[in-house]
Amino acid sequence: MWLCYYDLASIIALEVQIVLKTPESMEDYLETILMLGHDGTPIRSIDIVNEMVYSKPSVSIAMKKLRMSGHIEIDVGGYITLTDSGREIAQKTYDRHMLFSDWLVYLGVDRETAVNDACKIEHGISDKSFLAIQKHIEDWKCGLYKQNPKRVS
Repeated sequence: MWLCYYDLASIIALEVQIVLKTPESMEDYLETILMLGHDGTPIRSIDIVNEMVYSKPSVSIAMKKLRMSGHIEIDVGGYITLTDSGREIAQKTYDRHMLFSDWLVYLGVDRETAVNDACKIEHGISDKSFLAIQKHIEDWKCGLYKQNPKRVS
C-alpha cells in the first residue's frame, strides 16, 4: 500500500543507486565510453566488457542504469552514445585523469602507477581543489610560478 506513494522516477533512481553503487563506478563507465568512442567508433556493451574486463552481465546492468538515469542512449542496434549529461561527466572525469596521470609521470612516477593513482584521485577531489591544482600546473607550465611562487589568485 505504501508503494503507491512512490513515483516511478523515485523507484528508478533507487535502482540506479543500488547497481551503480558509487559515483566512481558511473564515472568510470562514462569515461570508458568517451575514450572508446573518441574517434567516432560506434560503441557496444561488448567493447566496454573488453576494455574494463568486467563480466557481460555487470556491464549490461550498468548500461541499463546509465540509460535510465539519462546519461547514455542505446539504439536498436545496441550502439551506445553519451547524452549531454553523460558526456559532461565523462569529459570532466577524463580531464582530471589526464591531468593527474601526466603530472605524476612528470614527477617521476612510472606510467602504470601514475594511471592507477590518477583513477583514485580523479573521483575524490572537489571541483574547487581540482581547479586550483589545474591552474597551478598551467601557471607553472607558463613560467608564472617561477616569477611569483607565492601568487595565490
